[in-house]
Amino acid sequence: MGNQMTEMLKGTLEGIVLAILAVRPAYGYEITARLRDQGFSDLVEGTVYALLVRIEQRGFVDVTKVPSEKGPPRKVYSLNAQGREQLDEFGRTWAFLSARIEKLYQDIDNRQDAGE
Repeated sequence: MGNQMTEMLKGTLEGIVLAILAVRPAYGYEITARLRDQGFSDLVEGTVYALLVRIEQRGFVDVTKVPSEKGPPRKVYSLNAQGREQLDEFGRTWAFLSARIEKLYQDIDNRQDAGE
């Protein structure tokens, strides 16, 4: 990923992970795999695990330990009410920002089309 993508992802990854958990509970590796399936191929697993620790500490998820066939039990994360509120706020903020950015790009395109 380019530097700009990395910086933008830092600011949005929490909301993206909360959105993944809004679909269904998941454990860390599964979340990373879903992100990679969505095109975030350069995302490092450690980044996701550090984020999961933070959102657990902030009270956005509930954690259940589930036995694993290989190694220690897995921590399965599920979005709780406080996490849903955070996700809703993220969605509103994202909608606001993306609409403003899209408007700016439309203005650029309109100027270019007008020959300015």
